[in-house]
Amino acid sequence: DALVAPSAWADAGGNYSGSLSNGTTWLASVPAEWNGTVLLYSHGYRPSFVPGNPASVAPDDATKALLLERGYALVGSSYAAGGWAVPTAADDQLQSLDAMLGQTGLDPEHILAYGTSMGGLVTGRIAESAGDIIDGAMPTCGLMEGAVDLNNYQLDGSHAIEQLLADQDLQIEGYASLGDAFAASAGLRPPVQGGQQTSEGRARVALAAALFHISDGVPAAQATKDTAVHQQSLYTQLLQTIGFVTPGRFDIESTVGGNATWNAGVDYGKLFAQSEDRNLVAKLYREAGLDLKADLATLTRTADVVADPGSVETLRASSTLTGDLQMPVVTLHTLDDILAPVQVEQEYAEDVRAARDASLLKQFFVVRVGHCSFTAGESAAGIGVLHERGESGERAG
Repeated sequence: DALVAPSAWADAGGNYSGSLSNGTTWLASVPAEWNGTVLLYSHGYRPSFVPGNPASVAPDDATKALLLERGYALVGSSYAAGGWAVPTAADDQLQSLDAMLGQTGLDPEHILAYGTSMGGLVTGRIAESAGDIIDGAMPTCGLMEGAVDLNNYQLDGSHAIEQLLADQDLQIEGYASLGDAFAASAGLRPPVQGGQQTSEGRARVALAAALFHISDGVPAAQATKDTAVHQQSLYTQLLQTIGFVTPGRFDIESTVGGNATWNAGVDYGKLFAQSEDRNLVAKLYREAGLDLKADLATLTRTADVVADPGSVETLRASSTLTGDLQMPVVTLHTLDDILAPVQVEQEYAEDVRAARDASLLKQFFVVRVGHCSFTAGESAAGIGVLHERGESGERAG
């Protein structure tokens, strides 16, 4: 429910806070010259093992300041818990919105939802379920593929490191404890670092990065045909990714009660053929005198991870988007995102088209390297487009 705790307060600056009975806390900021629109912000993933889980009304202070300057009232929650909070986050957000409106007495003309990263996925779920409350949604750098696909492609990359670069078996899923997850991160890094020292290893590092869907990260302004430059960028980003996703997998597994990841039966030759980096990897393999088909066959032959069916079902039900929109949606994504590959936007668009809601979706891309690395102006511009679409009354038929 959305009961407001007695400690909720408002100060003279138009800042409000409160909490729900399930432990969710919320914050709100209302400008002196309100434009009649409320923005409901869904924050990104915060590891459960990092202390503190504060509510947020914007991705950063600069964006918050600009949106308030433009007259938007802002509200956002902590969700009921840290970690992989997607199963409850949409409800936590909508209940916090209700509590905020009750506390402030605001009667908005429009309510728009937006979010970043995991919060982009939460916003995507709101776009498919809250058309009677929300007028439009803007997922930014969103994990729009859902956690099942997220887990699986990350497993593919870890599998390549284990089989082609490591000289020992590594635990790449099914963690009994957070310590096991951190140990897995520690075990994956040295083989990648060691591989980078030889031409053969660098080719295999690039293959692992490609399976992680890591962009080469070389800005367009620095375009070059030098494969060494692109490979070095893949290596750098792969190291960053390993340290983040492995403990994150523990949070997801803990949420659904088991391993929701598998690669048994995967044909890595067919999988790699769809990679954006296939030509770069093939060239590195040729230069190193390695047989790419043989390595892909090794990955296929040794793929033996089997998921817990109940965990897969739970994770799919709580995090998969259908594309069936109930409101206008604007997405914002950088072209080089190591944690939310830009390819997920294509998959999301296909789902929306399949649901016959393509007219409700507009997608915008920023030519930049980084996860959620938008300027305040870019975020505000996207919200401005969404605001215009909300005012036009666009709705699913």
